[in-house]
Amino acid sequence: MKVAIVHYWLVNMRGGEKVVESLCDLFPQADIFTLVYDPSAISEKINRHKITPSFIQKLPLGVKKYQQYLPLHPIAIEQFDLSKYDLVISSESGIAKGVILPPEVCHICYCHSPIRYIWNMYHAYKKDLGFVKRILWAVVSNYMRVWDYANAQRVDFYIANSGNVKQRVKRYYGQRAEVIHPPVDFNKFKVQQHEDFYLFVGQLNPYKKADLAVKTFRNLGKKLVVIGDGPQRKKLESVGGHYITFMGKQPDHVLVDYYSRCKAFIFPGEEDFGITPLEAMASGKPVIAYKKGGALETVVDGETGIFFKDQTEASLRDAIEKLESKHWDPQKIRNHAKMFDLAIAKEKLKECIMGKYASFHDDLSGITKLKSERPNN
Repeated sequence: MKVAIVHYWLVNMRGGEKVVESLCDLFPQADIFTLVYDPSAISEKINRHKITPSFIQKLPLGVKKYQQYLPLHPIAIEQFDLSKYDLVISSESGIAKGVILPPEVCHICYCHSPIRYIWNMYHAYKKDLGFVKRILWAVVSNYMRVWDYANAQRVDFYIANSGNVKQRVKRYYGQRAEVIHPPVDFNKFKVQQHEDFYLFVGQLNPYKKADLAVKTFRNLGKKLVVIGDGPQRKKLESVGGHYITFMGKQPDHVLVDYYSRCKAFIFPGEEDFGITPLEAMASGKPVIAYKKGGALETVVDGETGIFFKDQTEASLRDAIEKLESKHWDPQKIRNHAKMFDLAIAKEKLKECIMGKYASFHDDLSGITKLKSERPNN
């Protein structure tokens, strides 16, 4: 079986790229196609595969400024000729599923989310733009929604990374999806005695709500370590004060160390699923999470963490006080995270993909048989 993996872009190692690593384990001979590709930012496991980027790779600053070429993304993804493959798996939260395939090629989409900035978070993204950009964005996003819905109908089977995303696939694409949570490399994490600091890990952009965490901890006079980079970093550093430590982007071994030593993990944004809370729980640490989105599927209120209902300082402060008033059992928290372990998730993913591939070919064989039995006129 000849397999192609299509991923939106390979320029960092986040949750979506961890899923690509699992697909690489399941299909070691698979070829990978992507909009743009930075070999220095990608794991050796992915780099071992043949990787084909789109023409955007060769445009001026294409790898670093690929998002500025958004209107070209649909055109770029449609240029890949995957007609010689038996199975195409798109890893999708952008435009990966937009590849054009002949009817005899099975297409399975592992959906991290329908495109956030044109669907569920459209108004939030638009609000942060200037007047002229808002007008342009209204036009471009309308074109993108039409294109995205149309190519969503060409996918044979959907897998969603959470029940949260499953609902969005139904809402925006009118398609059913099976839920398989992304894998967490449970054995990579360790439990240590906690120290007197809280931890935030993620990109520093508006929807992650790092600003809420920074302001709350600054005003409480409690220590917060922020690991991650993004457009909000300079602004956050200017208001953070001496209680907040900004570390920028860090390698895995540093993340593992800070997860193991933090007092608790802060998750103030609404995510499709959210790998980082599970990584914190695999380290035996409780999570303070906004009560919406993927966190509802991973955090058990009062047992592995505390929810807060509103994205306000008062609501987050109340959750911190509740967390500090309870005794937490690190081993119980870690055992909960084990349900999402890499080995378990990969086995579920393999079983699902192969089952859907077999079902596709059963249907294809039935159609071929009906055609062969049809009388000649």
